[in-house]
Amino acid sequence: MKIMRIGLDLAKNVFQVYGVDTQGKKVLSRQLKRHQMREFFQKLSPCLIGMEACASAHYWARTLAALGYEVKLIAPQFVKPYVKGNKNDANDAEAICEAVSRPNMRFVPVKTIEQQDIQALHRIRSELVRQRTAKVNQIRGLLGEYGITVEQRVPALRKKLPEILEDAENGLSAEFRVLLDGLREDLVNLDTRIASMDQALQKLAQEHAGAKRLQQLRGIGPVTATALIAAIGDGSMFKRGRDAAAWCGLTPAQHSSGGKDRLLGISKRGDAYLRTLLIHGARAVLKTATGKEDRLSQWLQSLCSRRNKNIAAVALANKTMRMAWALLTSEQDYDPEFGMETESACAEPA
Repeated sequence: MKIMRIGLDLAKNVFQVYGVDTQGKKVLSRQLKRHQMREFFQKLSPCLIGMEACASAHYWARTLAALGYEVKLIAPQFVKPYVKGNKNDANDAEAICEAVSRPNMRFVPVKTIEQQDIQALHRIRSELVRQRTAKVNQIRGLLGEYGITVEQRVPALRKKLPEILEDAENGLSAEFRVLLDGLREDLVNLDTRIASMDQALQKLAQEHAGAKRLQQLRGIGPVTATALIAAIGDGSMFKRGRDAAAWCGLTPAQHSSGGKDRLLGISKRGDAYLRTLLIHGARAVLKTATGKEDRLSQWLQSLCSRRNKNIAAVALANKTMRMAWALLTSEQDYDPEFGMETESACAEPA
């Protein structure tokens, strides 16, 4: 029994395996428990394995690749069209096996352990920031019930809380002051955790060659640079910069038909966290572009004179993503005057 291709449907404890031979005929279809996975694939001859890019997919891809298999990950939305009949594990595994055989299928690159470590750092930091925002809103809401208002900004609440606790004339009861002090301690603990995460990202951004190179771009700091490394690695997963921008959801979505092109807003595909960082970084660049005479600032000033600033921010984020891809793939430093000599030569009369 020669298996040429396997579709593997991942789960927490039960895995479905579907294999075909050189003629595309089914020769294997069975369920495996988690503890049976390694032993089962050690007995088979290495072949092509397709999996959906879902939870634990990168771990299993590295594990099976170490056993000699060629592993390819597919985005779930590209597998869906190949599912026959109702959804179940067997049909999903068969659909994956069929999808991985398509010559024009798009695949997700397998993340390294380093990339997953950086991604975990970002995910934890993002969740802590969300918890801090919720904590601040809770404190402001409770204080509002006692007639005390505080500005929305986190620094304003940090400054005001000790004053509120020490003020004996604001009408707060002793019981509520105890509760409020506990909330203040929670806020301090969250600030401490987030600060430690920021320090870790700062250190990583200083030590990683790719992250150091990315920070040469305007609008990219340690957080965005490390997020880019976690998401796209060395950028080799894309053929060109515009593919990277499209993957990140910074290009228009299309709804074209009958030869008529209809472009919508940005598609919002890919990594929403990374896209948010790029757009916020672009907004910061827009605020400082006025009055500057470098090429990028002049382009932004011209764009803002014609279009809304939000559109200009997304356009700059798109450009930044493309430049980031170029720096990662070429392993060269950022040159703000790149292409100037070519443009000058083209402008000279014959």
